[in-house]
Amino acid sequence: MGERVAFAFAGAVVRPIMNALMGKTWLRTERLPEGGFIACPNHCTEIDPLVVGHMLYNQGRPPHFLAKAGLFKPPVLKQVMQGTKQIPVDRSGTGAGKSLEVAREVLDEGGAILIYPEGTLTRDPALWPMKGHTGAARLALKTGAPVVPIAHWGAQEVFPRYAKRFYVWPRKRVRVIVGEPVDLSEFEGRPLDKSTLVAATDKIMAAITGLLAELRGEEPPVERWDPSAHQQSLHGRDVDRGAHPATDPAGADGAATNDGGIPA
Repeated sequence: MGERVAFAFAGAVVRPIMNALMGKTWLRTERLPEGGFIACPNHCTEIDPLVVGHMLYNQGRPPHFLAKAGLFKPPVLKQVMQGTKQIPVDRSGTGAGKSLEVAREVLDEGGAILIYPEGTLTRDPALWPMKGHTGAARLALKTGAPVVPIAHWGAQEVFPRYAKRFYVWPRKRVRVIVGEPVDLSEFEGRPLDKSTLVAATDKIMAAITGLLAELRGEEPPVERWDPSAHQQSLHGRDVDRGAHPATDPAGADGAATNDGGIPA
């Protein structure tokens, strides 16, 4: 299955569903670079990849996700995943080199790679971006690809964090805003050690948070939420804390996404 055909098939399935679920407003999409780039959005509900992927696809920039290697095993799904050049990530580390190779190919071909620096749904009670992982910064500094911060707000009303069903009526609207590429030039030529990657990640997270503050018309917390400081898992479901009553009426039940396990 060719990449264009595979994306056309996926788009024909997903776009009508997204249009039925919610209204949409896309802001400053002209900021998307012409060449390959890494898209870094906030992460507050399980349908975020569809929300941001929909926006990118409609701008003629089909998204490439970092997906668990197990998704490439079922025959039909494998054909779609490989046809759309999604990037397999093996958390055991055995396939890390292959992940980087495919990522480089996507970027060199002018593609968009979507990475959630938070690694999973935010643990912040008010749904602000939390402390980020370094996968996106690592890939950007290894390849020289620009990092484009993206924020969205409204999808959590359609499918609240850890929800078990959709809330379609009354009709909701999601807003997505694209930021200017994050300036990481100060890190060029530096060793890709922990201090460099953490500092670069902080700049990326600050850009995402600033965009979300603009959408929400609110001031974000002075310090980003750190799951480790609250004895919370860095991956997977945050079932112990449960639902946040203001945003999560459906209870605690969710799934994780990865943060871009690109090797050192």
